[in-house]
Amino acid sequence: MAKLTRAQREWRPGMKKKQRSTKVMFASTVLTCEAFLAIFVTLAAFGLKRAEPALVLSLGAAVAVLCIITCALLRKPAGYLIGWILQVVFFLCGFILVDMFYLSIFFGLCWWYALKKGGEIDLENKRRAAAQQEWDRAHPNVES
Repeated sequence: MAKLTRAQREWRPGMKKKQRSTKVMFASTVLTCEAFLAIFVTLAAFGLKRAEPALVLSLGAAVAVLCIITCALLRKPAGYLIGWILQVVFFLCGFILVDMFYLSIFFGLCWWYALKKGGEIDLENKRRAAAQQEWDRAHPNVES
């Protein structure tokens, strides 16, 4: 049998599941896609010999890794700031590969939309959870 995680070991019947942030999930999805974009842009710049190979490969790998690391930082406000900085970095890559201007605008809009709609969904989820708690307090004998 597989080893249980700490959350699985600590689970007891009747425990409420912690709500995951939709904003974090949406933003993580965009950043993960951008990590793949960074890898492919790195390979294109390397193949077109736009700069020294070591420089292109190291900077491309650093940007891809930073995208993935930023996913873990999205629970803090600094994660979103780093995400916006990454959007600017991708836009500046357009000076190396012109197509990156279009791709960075597309991904920048995806990033903005993920933050905007994810935040709205999280707010709606909090409102619904509060309404559910209020209803549960008002109707203690009703079985869910």
